[in-house]
Amino acid sequence: MTADLIVFSSRDAMAERIAALLEITIERAHGQGEHAEIAVSGGSTPKAVYETLAVRDLAWDRTTLTLVDERWVDINHPRSNEAFIQNAFASATGVELAGLYTGSQSPTEAIGSVTENLAKRRKPFDAVVLGMGGDGHTASWFPNAEGLDVALQSQDRVCAIKAVPSDVTGDEVDRMTLTLSAIRDAEIVILLIAGADKRIAFEAAAQDGPVNDMPVRAILRARPDLWVCWAP
Repeated sequence: MTADLIVFSSRDAMAERIAALLEITIERAHGQGEHAEIAVSGGSTPKAVYETLAVRDLAWDRTTLTLVDERWVDINHPRSNEAFIQNAFASATGVELAGLYTGSQSPTEAIGSVTENLAKRRKPFDAVVLGMGGDGHTASWFPNAEGLDVALQSQDRVCAIKAVPSDVTGDEVDRMTLTLSAIRDAEIVILLIAGADKRIAFEAAAQDGPVNDMPVRAILRARPDLWVCWAP
């Protein structure tokens, strides 16, 4: 069993609906006297969701955003996910952003310090927002990547990945990523995709086949209740 595709008429409509869902999720955590914990991915498709959500009147100082994954580059790099999320949530005054890049030479060297930082997150994520590439990757779980087996099988919350170079990865093949275990345990998991090519990729991923070939299958199978949202 895998999740059904939720189809929206436009990307703006999808952004409004998912921003509303995240707003409710954040307010629920606050209403229970808890800090809201949301894990967020980079990418053009979720950007409209973040910008729509960031202007909502929420207790942002009681909310933490944790990156789902990061290229092993500093915040000044044009492809830094941390910089992207900072920009997308610029209107969310007081929000805390938990990045994954530490300045260490490699993500492998940084696993200990990143794990320690994530230990401050005292509960499973309230929500996780994922994207998907046309190659069937999500987070930084790239097909046949070095470390993919750890990402999908470990009970740790993060791991290092070294992707096979491709047009999708670009030059930044060294990554830090949340594991399947960390994402699977979230209250709500949302997968955002857009465009005809991504719909075709999702339909392929929803079929039987090796997880290593299309790693998004891991979360589709682990959380068949996730929100898979598509817009043209």
